[in-house]
Amino acid sequence: MRYYPVNLDIRNRKCLVVGGGDVGTRKAVTLLDCGAFVTVVSINAGQQLLTLAESGLIELKRRPYTGGDLDGMFLVICATDNEELNLQVSIDAGKLNMLCNIADRPEACNFILPALVKRGDLVIAVSTSGKSPAFAKKIRKDLEKQFGNEYADFLKLMGAIRKKLLSKSHEPEAHKPLFEKLINKEIPQLIKNDDADKIDSLLFEVLGEGYVYMDLMGQDE
Repeated sequence: MRYYPVNLDIRNRKCLVVGGGDVGTRKAVTLLDCGAFVTVVSINAGQQLLTLAESGLIELKRRPYTGGDLDGMFLVICATDNEELNLQVSIDAGKLNMLCNIADRPEACNFILPALVKRGDLVIAVSTSGKSPAFAKKIRKDLEKQFGNEYADFLKLMGAIRKKLLSKSHEPEAHKPLFEKLINKEIPQLIKNDDADKIDSLLFEVLGEGYVYMDLMGQDE
């Protein structure tokens, strides 16, 4: 199986999770973090889901799944240990041409979920195309050691610089060599070392006056 890699914008889209165990909870939280309107259908639900429902962050329906639960949904994730139910959700979603993921059952999905490393706006996805989730997890852990939280701040800095350059009516194509220079200056390590003076020196070297690290980091993106 060859998958087409894609990043979905699910902000303000209705997404369904079937199953309220540990896996279903993780799926629901990830969807919620990405801005989706999340509904969870499950007779049983853990404390985290109950807390999210009580606070109004998700809708929790504590009953068995029915085909009507898919009405108006953008995608569905099924995370149960009931193989009959998993298959039924997959069939129902297929009839609606809906995006469907069945946890740990790639043959029943039309999309699979990669292992993720998240550092702010930096998202690194690792997929083995369903062949070995354990190996994907191992690679994810290796990448987590390589890419620390300094990369989240680095991306925030780069975004602020890009926004400022665009505000000066520069052609976007002209920015490419500037960003390549900045990327090669090992700024993430300077951020990790909290060396703002050195960062300012590099920004001046590449961009000229008006680019101060702490000022840029304080801007709203």
